[in-house]
Amino acid sequence: MSTILRRRYGLLGRNIDYSFSKGYFTNKFEGEVFKGCSYENFDISEINYFTELIKNNPDLNGMNVTIPYKQQVIPFLDKMSKKASQIGAVNTIKFTKKGKLKGYNTDCHGFKKSLKPLLQSHHKKALILGTGGASKGVAFALDELGILYTFVSREAREDVIDYSLINATTFDNYQIIINCTPVGTSPNIELAPDLPYEFFTEKHIAFDLIYNPAETEFLKRAKLKGATTKNGYDMLVFQAEKAWQIWNR
Repeated sequence: MSTILRRRYGLLGRNIDYSFSKGYFTNKFEGEVFKGCSYENFDISEINYFTELIKNNPDLNGMNVTIPYKQQVIPFLDKMSKKASQIGAVNTIKFTKKGKLKGYNTDCHGFKKSLKPLLQSHHKKALILGTGGASKGVAFALDELGILYTFVSREAREDVIDYSLINATTFDNYQIIINCTPVGTSPNIELAPDLPYEFFTEKHIAFDLIYNPAETEFLKRAKLKGATTKNGYDMLVFQAEKAWQIWNR
């Protein structure tokens, strides 16, 4: 029996024509079961336009949030889930029955569920490439899994190393390398994070949050050295379904 929900959802971001979410939810809403549901992109050039967006779309029921607004959107929200507050990044917004905006983070759920089947006893430490909103959800999931991690960025600062410090010893000590940067995303598929790829081995996991292309240059180079590789597609599916649960509970 069909259920006519008549609900609007969308994705907040910048330059998001490539978006996974719109295609995923549009496909999900095809057919009778979710008749009346729709999903669209809300592409804004800066976060200050968010207030106007909400004002002009009073019938919205939920939103996903992507680059570069996972942290920038927080001051515009009325409240946050405990987990989103701890992580310091939001990728899901629920519009409550009282008209309030509540932020959640489902990236951590999606990443954890995607990585867990790959883990073996020797996978003790991870390098997180990038320090943006997505990396915060990844770090939280690693904490929950009991895996130590170090952030890597182009510039070193407190609790963050730069790429020039990564060498053979680093790869001996860190068995999981996670790309949370946009480097290698289509159309710039020839690019890869600046790593000494010769030090990957069959004991390593290379995980890329990018899903387009399905096999990034980062994953290709790691795979050539025997590493277990995984892209971000399953993570996105898991986080999207978690967002759907949040919007409808």
